[in-house]
Amino acid sequence: MINPHRYCVIMCGGIGSRFWPYSRADRPKQFIDFFGTGRSLLQMSYDRITPIVDPKNVIVVTNAQYAPLVKEQLPELSDSQILLEPARRNTAPCIAWAAWHIAEIDPEASMIVTPSDHLITRERDFEQSILHGFDFVEKNDALLTLGINPTRPETGYGYIQVGKEVEEGILKVKTFTEKPNLELAKVFVESGEFFWNSGIFLWSAAAIKKAMTEHAADIATIFENGSGKYNTPAEKEFIAQNFPGCVGISIDFAVMEKASNVFVECVDFGWNDLGTWSALYDNSPKNRDANVTQNCNVLAYNSQGNIFAVNGDKLVVVDGLKDYIVADAGDVLLICPKAEEQRIKNMVNDAKISFGDKYL
Repeated sequence: MINPHRYCVIMCGGIGSRFWPYSRADRPKQFIDFFGTGRSLLQMSYDRITPIVDPKNVIVVTNAQYAPLVKEQLPELSDSQILLEPARRNTAPCIAWAAWHIAEIDPEASMIVTPSDHLITRERDFEQSILHGFDFVEKNDALLTLGINPTRPETGYGYIQVGKEVEEGILKVKTFTEKPNLELAKVFVESGEFFWNSGIFLWSAAAIKKAMTEHAADIATIFENGSGKYNTPAEKEFIAQNFPGCVGISIDFAVMEKASNVFVECVDFGWNDLGTWSALYDNSPKNRDANVTQNCNVLAYNSQGNIFAVNGDKLVVVDGLKDYIVADAGDVLLICPKAEEQRIKNMVNDAKISFGDKYL
């Protein structure tokens, strides 16, 4: 039987500019079916949580611009389950709103907070990890993050240094480090004391409200002033007036790096944040030349290690291409070495400077 006091918050407001030109401002990557399964990343996030959280207790927090997309892809959600941010303010205000909203509905609530655009390949293992995490935060005044055992010195992830184990699989957090340089990342991996920060969190609504009040009082005060309005028609008006005044800051900087009651559950369920074209390449089936084709037809000669993502019925023909991204989204064609994909964000900025929002 599913515990009725358990909730899930799916954060669904990102733009996903590293997946440009497929991911656009009007249809970011969380709404895209990258694997040809008929389900987008958002829908897959919903599917994997509903075996352990009542579907009526799933809350999606997104930008107001994406309300039609959320309703299209998750028609089973009621309007009250979709919280529409009037402005982008990063994860701390997003989580604060969800926590105060849920606490008004159920003071005994515990909650998992998860991004909408991650890939998880072993869903049974995921379920067991989340159930373990819920049990821990429901017994303790604790903020729990999920840590991934690092497989390489990745510079695109945050790292968690772990301390003493407090129960099986759950350890006290010593430090957080945001996206280290390559040399430091190598030291972290070799030490065996560091895990990747997955960006997935569990806590009780009471615990995160208390932590926000202690460590992010400027944000907490805004939402505390709305107490009594949440889950009522007055909530929309209150949020429209007050949410844009929140400082834009991540939950890691606002709370997790400051609080003393932070723990990490070390998990292994085939996690990838699917943040780049290379990550999509790594997690996609490849042909005998190690090429990946995303729902398109390709004739590749003397070409290896590429990813091709092309909309429509266009045939892609290449010769002599190695380790490239070829992404065609109708009015934008991107051809970029995988090794240089960190520059895609700069390319997006350049496109905005040169052409305004036309290609974004």
